[in-house]
Amino acid sequence: MRYKVLTVDDSKTVRIIVKKAFKPYDVEIIEAANGVEGLAVAAKESPDLILLDVTMPVMDGVEMLTKLKADPALKGMPVMMLTAEGGRDNVLKIAKIGVRDYLVKPFKEEVLIEKCGRIIDLKPITEGPAKSKSIFDPADVLVLEDKPAIVQQISEGLKHTPWKVRGVASQGEALDVCTRTPPDVILVSLSLPEETAFSFFRILRTNVKTKYTPVFALVVKTETQQQQQAQAMGFSAIITKPIDTADLESKIAKAMNLDTSQRYYTFENDCLVMRLPENCSAPVLAEAAHYLKGKLTEAVDAGQNKVVIDIHHLRNLHMGVIKLLFQAMQTCRELALQFALVGNAQIISECKGFEDTRGWTFYETLEDAKANLGKSAAAPQLATAGV
Repeated sequence: MRYKVLTVDDSKTVRIIVKKAFKPYDVEIIEAANGVEGLAVAAKESPDLILLDVTMPVMDGVEMLTKLKADPALKGMPVMMLTAEGGRDNVLKIAKIGVRDYLVKPFKEEVLIEKCGRIIDLKPITEGPAKSKSIFDPADVLVLEDKPAIVQQISEGLKHTPWKVRGVASQGEALDVCTRTPPDVILVSLSLPEETAFSFFRILRTNVKTKYTPVFALVVKTETQQQQQAQAMGFSAIITKPIDTADLESKIAKAMNLDTSQRYYTFENDCLVMRLPENCSAPVLAEAAHYLKGKLTEAVDAGQNKVVIDIHHLRNLHMGVIKLLFQAMQTCRELALQFALVGNAQIISECKGFEDTRGWTFYETLEDAKANLGKSAAAPQLATAGV
């Protein structure tokens, strides 16, 4: 739901500041220069919040507020009054007419957002369509954990990513970081004393800047009660200790809605290259399969007709990999795409041990596969038997 905020102020500068403050959030800003305009716009647009200046020409804020509260159709609209320092006492007197809060000019944008966030649900704008950020983009990961070894393990496990991991040992330090530069993901240890993790989580969810930030609970695997409590409170994910950093990376990517397709698919000149890593676990195969048809379709839409499936990094062949390769080759055929396989000596040997894969043709290098695509020997024969 997109909220509407009506700012009623004779100062164009103030209206510009208000608009700028709300720019990161999914909010529509409507403007009026005085109380008469404000009443007309309020009746037409039904805003979810009105920011109302006290001192204005034509009709001031007090008169507009009085008329708002006297109109059955408008009286339920929440109002925040804006006033100069000298008008603070006057606003407090006005409050009995019915205002939700007030703000003294000049004000800081973050204070305005914080106060408005108590009245309406300010949700950050998602820039672009879903999965608009890549797994290769930088991100800040904050870890609230009083055990340095755990922070070190997380840092080491994620060092191959462009993500910056920062560890803090206390709630105060964590709040200071979140106030200055909110991180992209927060990991919180449930073993902190006096239920610090749960109080910290509540604070995060009441702050506009961190209300939608993914928060993971770090907990010992056997502490099932703490895990249940974290799930009930709404933590984004549960990460059990000892930590599987590959699983952590996957959950962070999912929570941040990152596009992870570039791990497996790249467009190189006139060819789409699909690469599988040396260890293809079930989550890896599921992730690669998730993007498969979309990437192949994207290649067709871009006017490309060549695909190289590169598995030369793969350590060993197993049924999960074979199923994915069958799926990839079948989709290529359906889309009339030429394709070629690249593999190492061990994989080529293992393929000969499976009835369904022994007819596959491999190239030793990516360059050979690209050079020979389109020739009669390039495309491996798709076995007719099921896997």
